[in-house]
Amino acid sequence: MKYPAKFRHDKVDGGYVVTFRDIPEAITQGDTLEEAIEMAEDALLTSMDFYFEDKRPVPMPSRPKRGERLIELPPSVTAKVLLLNAVLESRIKHSVLAKALGIPQPRINRLMDLRHTTKIDTIANALKVMGKTLEIRVF
Repeated sequence: MKYPAKFRHDKVDGGYVVTFRDIPEAITQGDTLEEAIEMAEDALLTSMDFYFEDKRPVPMPSRPKRGERLIELPPSVTAKVLLLNAVLESRIKHSVLAKALGIPQPRINRLMDLRHTTKIDTIANALKVMGKTLEIRVF
């Protein structure tokens, strides 16, 4: 997932302020463009925690507008974002998902935790339970 970010050069104080139209929680800055890009990646990733903690769907990235740069989430986070959105959309209870996957319910909590490493097959299986297919492509 690549989110469009606006990098605004601050002519008074120098540096760059970075904002995301789709993810308003992600706001950051950097003294140089390189630092601003690095900070934007971190701010975007960190903002995902808010959605997971609040159990809110993560907005999908919109098309970039002129002058915006795309900032990418790591693939492991993208997969979990898609899972979170599918769980919220389907309104499936964690206990039902755990039973369908044949795993203890506490593992569902780890499955829905960005900080916990989860095998991609487990995420794909959870999505399959909700009638979704995880597709991976190389461009």
